[in-house]
Amino acid sequence: MSATIYALSSAPGRAGVAVVRLSGPQAGAALMALTGRELPPARLARRAVLRNEAGPIDDGLVLWFPSPASFTGEDVAELHLHGGRAVLAALFATLSRQPGLRLAEPGEFSRRAFEHGKLDLTEAEGIADLINAETEAQRRQSLRQMQGELGRLYEGWRQVLLRALAHLEADIDFPEEDLPAGVAAKVTPAVQNLRAEIARHLADNRRGERLRDGVGVVILGAPNVGKSSLLNALARREAAIVSDLAGTTRDIIEVQLDLGGFPVVLADTAGLRESADRIESEGVRRALARAEAADLKLIVLDATTWPEVPEATRALIDQDCLLLANKTDQRGLPDGAAIDGHKVLPLSVSSGEGLENLLRALEQAVASRFELTGNAALTRARHREALEHCAASLDRFLADPSDAELAAEDLRLAARALGRITGRIEVEDILDVVFRDFCIGK
Repeated sequence: MSATIYALSSAPGRAGVAVVRLSGPQAGAALMALTGRELPPARLARRAVLRNEAGPIDDGLVLWFPSPASFTGEDVAELHLHGGRAVLAALFATLSRQPGLRLAEPGEFSRRAFEHGKLDLTEAEGIADLINAETEAQRRQSLRQMQGELGRLYEGWRQVLLRALAHLEADIDFPEEDLPAGVAAKVTPAVQNLRAEIARHLADNRRGERLRDGVGVVILGAPNVGKSSLLNALARREAAIVSDLAGTTRDIIEVQLDLGGFPVVLADTAGLRESADRIESEGVRRALARAEAADLKLIVLDATTWPEVPEATRALIDQDCLLLANKTDQRGLPDGAAIDGHKVLPLSVSSGEGLENLLRALEQAVASRFELTGNAALTRARHREALEHCAASLDRFLADPSDAELAAEDLRLAARALGRITGRIEVEDILDVVFRDFCIGK
């Protein structure tokens, strides 16, 4: 990290304002060379003309963040310029000629912030997710993670394990010391409580990961019940081909939606029926596979044939579905229509009647499954994998804590698994607790 890095921190392309960030030991010298003036007061914007050997580059604002009170923990300068391509090209050409400066690699500012202790890995991931957030729910989830909620949760668990491990290590390594009786026996209840907390955290139906990637909603039903028309109506565009010919939709068609602030990946599928056509049969197989993986199913029935329900469609009805009866403009549904206790929503895609009710019901169904309540949810597969490794180590410990050395190793592995999530894996932490709690060698 001896080099000073620079990069465009705002979006590329023409803009009213562009922000260029520099970080590293030469950031101050580079800023003074560009402005021909002393460094401005810390964290106060100052107007300045930026120059190179040929003359002025632009008239803008500059800010100075001396180490360690900066995003990266290094000396940081920010340049707020007009966002024209020629302006940025001239500036970058000037910076490239200054000794000790180079273009930043992707994510390098955040990496330096992590390496200087300004961020843990979950907070860095939260920044990336916040930048990429497209819906309100994604924004709220990534902001909570960026502000450290997830990292504090895991670090709190890690500290519980380090304390328990330190107590075991003290019993093993310092038997001659006058330690409190039953130190090792007191460790097990704390580990049991922690294991239960981790189990509850993992049993979240992957809501954090689904909010980050998009909630999967699939439209299912027999041929010609209006599935593709429904997809187009919800997407508000002609995303799927609509035809009276059965079997028109053979592959899965996806659209991205924002429903009440929640990101949704809505999929149209082939009509469910037996077919001698190999391509259509493959489409049906894919539809059933998508139904199995979906978070929510929109099952479309034909109101003109009510109360008849094809067996292939009935087999998919469960707690994770909404039932719709389309074509109510041709034949209405009886009041309180239901199948196996599941209410059926009347709908006419062609006239739009019932579409608003469907949208409200769909938003409520998604929100009830993925609302952001309680502790911050884990958002990545690597978090889940590390927590599962941690849980497995704790299970081994709880199965037989009698062998102190093996039990200590299980706790050490569990703590390291948690440390991998936040990027905090410090061997010295265990010694710190030992010496603080027991005053060894006093």
